[in-house]
Amino acid sequence: MNLSNFLTLIRIFLIPLLVVVLLTRLPNKEFIGAAIFLAAAVTDWLDGYFARKRREITALGTWLDPVADKLLVASAFIALVEMQLVPAWMVVIILGREFAVTGLRNVALSQGFAIAVSDLGKLKMVMQVIAITTIILSIRFEVLQTVGHWLLWVVVFFALLSGAQYFRQFWNKVDTINWRRIGPSLFGFGKPRKGNLPTHQ
Repeated sequence: MNLSNFLTLIRIFLIPLLVVVLLTRLPNKEFIGAAIFLAAAVTDWLDGYFARKRREITALGTWLDPVADKLLVASAFIALVEMQLVPAWMVVIILGREFAVTGLRNVALSQGFAIAVSDLGKLKMVMQVIAITTIILSIRFEVLQTVGHWLLWVVVFFALLSGAQYFRQFWNKVDTINWRRIGPSLFGFGKPRKGNLPTHQ
């Protein structure tokens, strides 16, 4: 356990508190909910910052950080759907992309390589934070409802675009690995090692 992982755990513990606040009739719940969500989002930046600065990047942190991010976003969006503030189909697209990319990264790790977070992925996360915060505050300020709706469209756009980028990176890497394995044998420079030839089902 280090400072970075501790901040990640704080983010996870804030998730049920956020859901309870949003789905109950607390006075000023929009301000409390927005504050909790933003505090959780700030820990996402802080844990990465301290992990790099203090050189405390661990296997636990590498796995737990993206899980905490997805739990936070999923919980917030599901609560907003329950409150009928966002369309369910848009949330399905956003969360479907999150789980698809997570699965892709797990497959990549099993093949011996990692897929780095892209700039589009980082931008998508920033837009998610802005959109969710705006929609939560629209409970009190109706003028923000239209703004939140358009921000949600922006999130869907970046979710699909960055998702396509991750899949492209994955297939390019797989093609490169497969070529390194079987390419030399095709030109007589060596024999493919047992188990390296791709199989098809």
